[in-house]
Amino acid sequence: MNLKLSPPALRRGSLILAMLVIGGFLLRGLFESPPPAKATPAVPASLVQVKQEDVPNFLIGVGTVQALASVTVKARIDGQLERVDYIEGQDVKAGQILAQLDARPVRAQLEQVQAQKARDEAQLANARLDLDRYSQLIKEEATSRQTLDTQRALVAQLQAAVQTDEAQIHYAQVQLGYATITAPLSGRTGARLVDPGNIVHASDASGLVVINQIDPISVLFTLPGDAVQAINHAQQDSRRLTVLAYAREGDELLARGTLVLVNNQIDVASGTVQLKGRFANPQHVLWPGQYVNVRLQLGDHGQALTVPAPVVQRGQAGTYAYVIGGDGKAEMRPIQVLQIQDGKAVIAKGLQAGETVVLDGQYKIKAGVQVVAGPAAAGPAR
Repeated sequence: MNLKLSPPALRRGSLILAMLVIGGFLLRGLFESPPPAKATPAVPASLVQVKQEDVPNFLIGVGTVQALASVTVKARIDGQLERVDYIEGQDVKAGQILAQLDARPVRAQLEQVQAQKARDEAQLANARLDLDRYSQLIKEEATSRQTLDTQRALVAQLQAAVQTDEAQIHYAQVQLGYATITAPLSGRTGARLVDPGNIVHASDASGLVVINQIDPISVLFTLPGDAVQAINHAQQDSRRLTVLAYAREGDELLARGTLVLVNNQIDVASGTVQLKGRFANPQHVLWPGQYVNVRLQLGDHGQALTVPAPVVQRGQAGTYAYVIGGDGKAEMRPIQVLQIQDGKAVIAKGLQAGETVVLDGQYKIKAGVQVVAGPAAAGPAR
């Protein structure tokens, strides 16, 4: 027997069947336990500990190397340059002969005044003999007092003439000495400015050669005017402050010297004060005109808290560091940095000695994340 259901009966049956299926799924969900949540994996990062150590206290500036002394050697008399006794770029010693002028005119002048002195000395000797004779005759009343006084005046006049001759001889000897040109200081010669055969004059502005004293040598540098009081205080404590000169590119230490000058006024226009350091320079690693980075050491930060510079991070709220607690979780902690130099940061506030901080890998870390020590991949440039 075949039963035929009407369309309304079929629709009701389908609805009931669908409700039974949905209900079965719901009941299954109530009795089955949910799958366990996946644990967040620990983030590997490079970790270091906060150290406590003495750190030098530096003031940093930019300086220019200058010769300790610079002299333009000039001729002091007019004459022809006969020869040059130095090589361009040569190191010379004070008193070393550099050049020779034609000395014949000056030597002739010296001989002339020497002959004049000999003549005047002969006349003086004869006048003294006459004075002695007149002195005897006046006792015998064989001559007049006027004649005796006149002779005495002549002797005095000839004595003055001899003294004048001596002065002229000394002057001519000095002029003759000027014909030989010597180095006024030890240093290095520059380019030759006049060639032998030329006529030189004492009034020439350019001179013969420039000598720069480069061992020792000096470095001029500037610091903010606010640093003057700290420098003065440090000088009272240690008297001589150390100045370090570094290459402009890189961290190569070129020379170590001492502070010799703090200028007596602050530049109103720039708000800076000029200082000078003096350096021994036997290997000539410093050269006049060279730019260098300068560090003036005022003393030490005693037992300061230090971390490598990459530990310090910067955000909108200021500087901070990721500190790893005892549970291994990261904490973003604000810190106050006193100074950063030589790849080391001195921390004034926010950290304690012995705490563990993140050195590298901060870009993968957030507050509360589990962190483990391990090699961290290089992060994006910050």
